[in-house]
Amino acid sequence: MKKITFLVLMIAVSFGIQAQINTPQPSPSSTLIQKVGLTDVTVEYSRPSMRGRTIFGNLVPYDKLWRTGANARTKITFSENVMIGNQELKAGSYAIFTKPGATSWEVIFYDEANAGGIPANLDESKVAAKAMAQVQNLPFQVETFTISIDGLSDNNATLGMYWSDVYVGVKFDVLTDKAVSSAIEKVMKGPDANDYYAAAVYYMNSGKDINKAKEWMDKAMSMTEKPAFWQLRQQSLIYAKAGDKKQAIETAKKSLAEAEAAGNADYIKMNKDSLKEWGAK
Repeated sequence: MKKITFLVLMIAVSFGIQAQINTPQPSPSSTLIQKVGLTDVTVEYSRPSMRGRTIFGNLVPYDKLWRTGANARTKITFSENVMIGNQELKAGSYAIFTKPGATSWEVIFYDEANAGGIPANLDESKVAAKAMAQVQNLPFQVETFTISIDGLSDNNATLGMYWSDVYVGVKFDVLTDKAVSSAIEKVMKGPDANDYYAAAVYYMNSGKDINKAKEWMDKAMSMTEKPAFWQLRQQSLIYAKAGDKKQAIETAKKSLAEAEAAGNADYIKMNKDSLKEWGAK
């Protein structure tokens, strides 16, 4: 009897699990991804709809902190530093809070992005940036809350928010010119030590011109104030492959000494094995 009762119970539980129904979310989640200049911008938010309700000044009270969407906090992520007015936002993620008003909104970028709802008390030390945005009344109704990134240029864009008959936008600047100018300046100055080192190791490992690899490695080491044991190790291997055993042994001994000082057992063994192979005394 107990076995029959248990079997009936398990069938009922199984049926209950299989009978679960998936229904649409009232405020479905959305992800917006946009590149602005050289900066990747991602907005993750939930999108409530009007459904016949009066939104601003009613469902969303005026002059009260709003999560700017529904469910979890609306989150914006920048891959590089950006500017909101004269305020710099470091690369990273921020919650977007707003205080909607009849004629303007206060838009707040808040350090704590991964949490639900709005904080009981806004911690000013976590406010990364603030901006005021003027309300523009639309000649039509937007049923579902929408965030956009518009007005794209190489150096800036506008974070826009639409709902009901209201639009507000906050302009932000990306540091494209600074990044590109820095890259151009670096290229015009010529390769640095890391560039020469990487090219030399690639040429050696790819079986390309070993003499060119040797030339680049020598250049890299001459530009490096204190070469590390792993760099000296690669230099010794290039010398050996180029047929210069004397320089290979001398450089491997330097790498061995540095590896011993650093306590790196792997490089100690590799250097000792190579020195033995190359007939070092």
